[in-house]
Amino acid sequence: MQLVITEKPSVAKSIAQVLHATEAKNGYLQGNGYLVSWCVGHLVELASADSYREEWKKWSYEQLPIIPDVWQYKVKESTRKQYEVLKTLLHDPQVAEVVCATDAGREGELIFRLVYEQAGCTKPFKRLWISSMEERAIVDGFANLRDGREYDNLYLSALCRSEADWLVGINATRLFTVLYRHRLTVGRVQTPTLAMMVEREQSISDFKKERYFMVHLLCGGLDAVTGRIDEQDKAGEIMGACQKGQALVVSVKQEEKSVYPPKLYDLTTLQRDANRLFGFTAQQTLDYTQSLYEQKLVTYPRTDSQFLTDDMERNALEAAAAVQIVFPFMQNSLPVPDVGRVMDSRKVSDHHAIIPTVEIRKTDLGNVPGGERQILSLIAMRLLCATGEVHKIESVKAELECNGILFTASGKTILQNGWKTTEEQFLKEYKTGKKNEKEEVPLPGLAEGMTFHDVDTKVSEHYTSPPKHFTEDTLLSAMEHAGSEEMGKEVERKGLGTPATRAAIIEKLVEKGFVERKNKQMLPTEDGVKLITVLPEVVKSPKLTAEWENDLTLIARGEKSSEVFMEGIEAMVSALVHTYHEVDESKQGMFASDREAVGRCPKCGGNVYEGRTNFYCENRDCDFALFKNNRYFASMRKELTRPVVQALLKNGKAKVSGLYSKKKDSTFAATIHMDTSGKYPQFSMTFDGEKGSKGKKANHK
Repeated sequence: MQLVITEKPSVAKSIAQVLHATEAKNGYLQGNGYLVSWCVGHLVELASADSYREEWKKWSYEQLPIIPDVWQYKVKESTRKQYEVLKTLLHDPQVAEVVCATDAGREGELIFRLVYEQAGCTKPFKRLWISSMEERAIVDGFANLRDGREYDNLYLSALCRSEADWLVGINATRLFTVLYRHRLTVGRVQTPTLAMMVEREQSISDFKKERYFMVHLLCGGLDAVTGRIDEQDKAGEIMGACQKGQALVVSVKQEEKSVYPPKLYDLTTLQRDANRLFGFTAQQTLDYTQSLYEQKLVTYPRTDSQFLTDDMERNALEAAAAVQIVFPFMQNSLPVPDVGRVMDSRKVSDHHAIIPTVEIRKTDLGNVPGGERQILSLIAMRLLCATGEVHKIESVKAELECNGILFTASGKTILQNGWKTTEEQFLKEYKTGKKNEKEEVPLPGLAEGMTFHDVDTKVSEHYTSPPKHFTEDTLLSAMEHAGSEEMGKEVERKGLGTPATRAAIIEKLVEKGFVERKNKQMLPTEDGVKLITVLPEVVKSPKLTAEWENDLTLIARGEKSSEVFMEGIEAMVSALVHTYHEVDESKQGMFASDREAVGRCPKCGGNVYEGRTNFYCENRDCDFALFKNNRYFASMRKELTRPVVQALLKNGKAKVSGLYSKKKDSTFAATIHMDTSGKYPQFSMTFDGEKGSKGKKANHK
């Protein structure tokens, strides 16, 4: 019997249906010689720092760098039940072989392997590697299962990514939090991304606009212009010199140009267009596309390829035909799609480009939610555009001379609209977006030697423009191409993160309060700017992070040692800690809040503030809190007050009077001790002259 493990329950159900394993059990499906079960994302994760050593619970410079000798993993408590189901199935004597059917990519590989390893399974396993959830693709995939060990290097790459992120995040976050006495979250990829945004905003802030002028020559239906003129007086002189004068056409250049269709979508280009046209965030686009994939309507979304493999001609033709049936507004009289243009196996690594599947013919679009329907339409449109005819134009550039001054005019005439017809139909249907090119009207008939008399002139005023704020569209592009110039053309994998992770990186920056969305703009917050200001180049360098990402790709291919990569990460972390061990006292308070802190968090070192019902740590990732109606104190008819909490945070104990004894029906004073070594704070008490404690411990709730 084979045990098939997928990444999500919905995928498990789709695969089980094809395999005829439809008998529902507790946490899995069964039938036809198969057991089909699922993960719920990551069931196993890296253990926290304090799981390794007791002293690593405390955030202090002396405990850095934190580098585990042997990496530890733990089962996530929130999904432990499903893990136990999988563990039982993996050790079931009936199961002779396991099939890894998680998403066919780096993270999917990691999700399966960690469960397999954590459960102590040694049974042989195969790998299902498919790019579509269509029945045909699943059947073909199971007919061509690969040896799971072929993907060991991909697993190593995923492990390195996970462990490197942990090392950089833990050490850099604790280091700069301790130095600046404020929670400062640092990430291997998110920090360089934030650095690019801060740099862009600085460029905008530093920009000084410059005024310039252009002189226009108006004659025979033409509007010809000079180049940039910096001095207004000079522009006025030229205007005056040419007004009512004679203009001679000195050259007319005609050129036929071809604008070739765009490539198919990879995830990043899809996210960019969805943001530009619909205002979707990168995460929303990924979520919508993933849902469409699980509904068998599009192919696998987490891809960095914009091509199909050479054997996909039939798939592409069938998909294009289905698109024109399902989306009436995309019907046109264009010839048979030229699918050969989008096929190139050499440019496909793990997965081909995103295209619709033929399953869309069976789908009632009215039942597809709005966001998903828009993304499906966008992917469908792109398939027709990418396989459509060339867009041909005639470009005309004319030069006119008047009183010794040269003026130019240009125009375009569309000879063949080609693929742009489909694009225009799409934009009209959704009443969104702009055409990729600014429309230019054709020039009137011109020929060298033509003369215009009594011409008119005018001066237009212009200003240079600053760099534009990042939108999610342009930020994704910047992340994709980060480090490209320095790394050279021979480096295949460039950029920050991967198509699959960039959306999550952006969302994390927003969640942490370092970036905010303002309309479509992505702007660093004051805290984000401060963070980048104090961090060294090594943790915010897009180039370095891009190099790491390329290294991970090489590990996946077996072209680089995972050990060497991790040694480099560990060396960088150690050097970081030893280099940055103190900061100027004047800078320590630059992150201070307007609110007055009650004290320092005993768990993470962040500031503790007073809220309406509790005293809480500023760090959203830290669970430390003391509730004012704490049960331990409430049992003695006492509410936690600010002075008591201040003493507890500073000394771990506080003298408290007015405590009520129900047994004696009287009040008393005692020293309350707080222990924060567990998940929740625990309390006990001693009396003057006592060495031990009295009373049972109770948590903060």
